[in-house]
Amino acid sequence: MSTEAVTHPTYGNWRRPRRPGLGPLGLVGTFGVFGGLVVTLLASLISLYAALIVFVPVALFLAPLAVRTQDGRNVYQLLALRIGWRSRKAKGAHLYVSGPLSARPGGRFRPPGLLNKVSAVEGRDAYDRPFGVLHHPVRNLYTIVLGCDPDGGSLVDPDQVDVWVALWGEWLARLAHEPGLRGASLIVETAPDPGTALAHEVLPRIRPDAPPAARAMMEEVVERYPTASSEMHTYVTLTYGMAAGQKRGKEDVITDLAIRIPGLLSGLVAAGGGAAYPLSAERIAEVVRVAYDPAVAADVLDARAQYGGTGLEWEDAGPAAAVETVGSYQHDSGVSRTWLLTLAPRGTVRSSVLRGLLEAAPGTRRKRVALVYRPIDPATSARIVEADRRAAQFMATSGRGMVQARAASEMRAAEQTAAEEASGAGLVEFSLMLTVTVDDLDQLADASVAVRNLTAASRVLMRSADRMQAAAFTCTLPAGILPWEQTLIPHELQEAL
Repeated sequence: MSTEAVTHPTYGNWRRPRRPGLGPLGLVGTFGVFGGLVVTLLASLISLYAALIVFVPVALFLAPLAVRTQDGRNVYQLLALRIGWRSRKAKGAHLYVSGPLSARPGGRFRPPGLLNKVSAVEGRDAYDRPFGVLHHPVRNLYTIVLGCDPDGGSLVDPDQVDVWVALWGEWLARLAHEPGLRGASLIVETAPDPGTALAHEVLPRIRPDAPPAARAMMEEVVERYPTASSEMHTYVTLTYGMAAGQKRGKEDVITDLAIRIPGLLSGLVAAGGGAAYPLSAERIAEVVRVAYDPAVAADVLDARAQYGGTGLEWEDAGPAAAVETVGSYQHDSGVSRTWLLTLAPRGTVRSSVLRGLLEAAPGTRRKRVALVYRPIDPATSARIVEADRRAAQFMATSGRGMVQARAASEMRAAEQTAAEEASGAGLVEFSLMLTVTVDDLDQLADASVAVRNLTAASRVLMRSADRMQAAAFTCTLPAGILPWEQTLIPHELQEAL
């Protein structure tokens, strides 16, 4: 009698790109150090007093760059965040009122903040299915939203899960070759099941002459089953931009996107996405409307089940009123708080590492987990992995004792990443955002404790998006908002800081 060990595939080797420069200073700080030393030496030729006059301001300027928080932000970035919040609050930008009684023209309920200038148009793909396109005029970006019903992980062989993960990685690697693609996001939304779909499916099928006991049993099932179940929706957003100097009309962009949609959907289906389909402009507006006003979720489902749609337009998908505070975002019938990823799971993990984070959380009205991806083109990927490889080799050969052992582990990980990239694997920057919506502020503290427990079980470190809750809430919606495209400072300069 013999036993055969069953091995389950593990995943990991997530690496944060090493920041160029001396220690925590970054590239800008390093140039400041060398420039300050040169100027100080030149001033010392005049007198020691002149050298001190030059050295003290340079040291005071560089010291905040060397002090960093756990998530990598320096003092200047923290000050900029606080100054920006005080400026918005002084201007009243943290308040939003729409509708006929507001001062906004048109009297409609447009989404606030980063979505206020967005417009929605609709096209038809190669299979004559309607799909919505969100146009962001400020950055001239176009977003399409794909919906899917992923296959569950229960009763699935580990080999099949490994195949799904490999195909999902291949799908992400293909995004680097998508012309004009700026970023993508995967959003998993969970909420308690209102029971509307079950009621519309069961109650009309009960015969009038059915026995009273059978009728009572079916009505009790329809009434009580939703209290123990939840609904889950998965969305994939793809945001495209135009090349510099390229001018194309909306019709040309929609035609181009219509050609790409079938290939993108086939990749999602192969990666375990189940039935995949493009979302129409009406469905996108419904998702955003329910996110801002969770109390209308049952009404939206009821109208969709009875009439096949709601007729909702993008201009009416926003809230009637919204208030942003330091640690929360109040909107219509809900109060939300968003958390941002600061550190991915260390070491190796299994495929179920995020299962608890993705499932419905008790005591919450709605919860959204957004994985944001920024594909990197192959040429840039090669430069990044080679730079990390050289830096890891230098650190492994320059330290002693425990520092050298940890650096050797970093070197092995860098070598593996370089080998995988050389064999054709793609390089993708990713982050994770989590939004929880409750009914009132009193429930927000309990929801925060539940989120801390979920993140601890998933081995991820997250922090609350304080003083930017409204923008972070918008980024978790399936509307194609990419954080790095909305900053005043270019992404490359932020990395140098």
